[in-house]
Amino acid sequence: MPVAMLTAGLLAGCNEDEWLERTPKDRLTDEQVWNDPNMILGVLANYYDRLPQLAGVFNTGASAEFDDAMWSGHTDQNSHNDLAYGDSYGRYWDYDFLRDINLSLENIAQHGGNLTDEQKKQFNAELRFIRAYVYFELVKRMGGVPLVTTQLIYEGGGDPTPLQVPRAKESDVYDFIYDELEAIKDNFNATEGSRTRANKYAALALQSRAMLYAGSIAKYNALMGAPIATPGGEVGIPDSKANDYYQKSLTASQAIIANTEYELYNPSSGSKGDDYYKLFMDKSAKEIIFAKDFATGKVHSFTYDNVVKSFRVDIEGSSMLAPSLSLVESFDYLDGSSGALKDKDTAGNYVAYEKPEEIFAGKDARLYGTVVYAGSLFRGEPVDIQAGVAVWNEAEGKYSLHTGELGSTYDDGKPLTGFDGPKNDYQYVSNTGFYIRKFVSENPQDGVRPSLASNWWPWFRLGEVYLNAAEAAFELNGGGANYVNELREKHGGFPANSIANLTVDVIRNERRVELAFEDHRYFDLKRWRIADQVWNGQEADPTAVVHGLYPYRVIRAGHADDGKYIFDRVRPNRFRRARYFRMANYYSSIATAVLTNNPKIVKNPFH
Repeated sequence: MPVAMLTAGLLAGCNEDEWLERTPKDRLTDEQVWNDPNMILGVLANYYDRLPQLAGVFNTGASAEFDDAMWSGHTDQNSHNDLAYGDSYGRYWDYDFLRDINLSLENIAQHGGNLTDEQKKQFNAELRFIRAYVYFELVKRMGGVPLVTTQLIYEGGGDPTPLQVPRAKESDVYDFIYDELEAIKDNFNATEGSRTRANKYAALALQSRAMLYAGSIAKYNALMGAPIATPGGEVGIPDSKANDYYQKSLTASQAIIANTEYELYNPSSGSKGDDYYKLFMDKSAKEIIFAKDFATGKVHSFTYDNVVKSFRVDIEGSSMLAPSLSLVESFDYLDGSSGALKDKDTAGNYVAYEKPEEIFAGKDARLYGTVVYAGSLFRGEPVDIQAGVAVWNEAEGKYSLHTGELGSTYDDGKPLTGFDGPKNDYQYVSNTGFYIRKFVSENPQDGVRPSLASNWWPWFRLGEVYLNAAEAAFELNGGGANYVNELREKHGGFPANSIANLTVDVIRNERRVELAFEDHRYFDLKRWRIADQVWNGQEADPTAVVHGLYPYRVIRAGHADDGKYIFDRVRPNRFRRARYFRMANYYSSIATAVLTNNPKIVKNPFH
């Protein structure tokens, strides 16, 4: 039968209009999607997964690009150690994501007639939280950006002008973030107590962080010799706004701290160092406010990439991220003295230690929970960190340092270079003498493909909120010591009230050690307007150059130091260039395509 006759026969048996208007079976209508809570949850899961980040467990390379670490992975990626921050470093401009969020908000309002009012409030609040978070990521990298809260729809006619939204003032974006969170914070009835979906306290945590950023930019930008600003305020916040932002941050922080649902992680079962490490592994930890969760089928490779060399199970590389000596020395001693390690005495002579871990004794317990160092344990076993042997040369009156291949033995039958190095100019082994412990799972299976690791990533936790409160209180009236002292006591093992005289330097150092590798360092130095001073590109400046600390076993027959360990400070060969942060890096450049498509967009300063 010809096709035309068959079609005619089929249409004869039914109304032709009904046939042409039948609902397709291979797609969902807006009414089906936006009236189904489960489908909306699927959309939200996708959006939560798209929340932006710079480093963390998502990007080991970025974690190695600051003063807290260097890259020790494959040499093909050694550009992480040869970094002068480019104009586009940290750039973020994801208006596709914002369009998706705005479209979802409009669809729920237009098509979600079968949802209850409570469901609409909940989904609306979650979507607006995600949107506020995205705008925070935009403003902290780019300055003021176009504030777009509805779909921009091209109506035809060849005129794109209605789609060309100019940049808002930097302060306006921060105000928008605050106002949005204030409007929705009490609308999260379905997610009260959740750690993986937004709720009131996740909203307050974002307020706490964003308002602290705004306050410090307002204050410290104005204190620069030449403040960074544009005539229209797209960059630069008036210093007159600083205290209002600080107060908003403090109020949000105090509301979280007052809620007994959250508490600083402080179990009594183990050492403080172990406890601090377990904070990031224990998914029952009441310190976590909001986290990106991982589970079977949704895992990450941070452990695979960064596990200690000799504990590697898979055949591929590891040990990508090597913490710096500068970071290690940022952890104070429990007696209140600064964290500089005692590798030499005042006369410049090496100090010898019976065991390599003794040089780190008496330190802030958070060091053990953050960094694997010589003599410490991993997975309950000692790490094999030894750079070589130091042989005393009597004629020259000094030590000569000898190294070998990983796992090698010296002439005396004892270890020469450990399986875990450190090894200068090698790949897949620490080049600094340190490995990262934080976020690296001790479960051997978590370092093997395809299972990998499922420990979560905390977007917000109470430790940061304490530091936000301390900084805001200090900037407002010189207070805040109580927050710093409680955090140091619970996490670091310090005695009560260890800080009697709180200073801005103490606050900044506490953020460095407490929040190491949690994606704060880069943005903190920017908002304090000191990034260009810390990462000044000077090869002789220890703040701009990553150094390591290599342990050597002493060979000095008949001397009290024979068999002990000394430590040598080194600048690893693979670290090629001092970190160089330019004035242009305080605000990332805007892509040429964006500027071309929208002539109303003002360029950022220095670009």
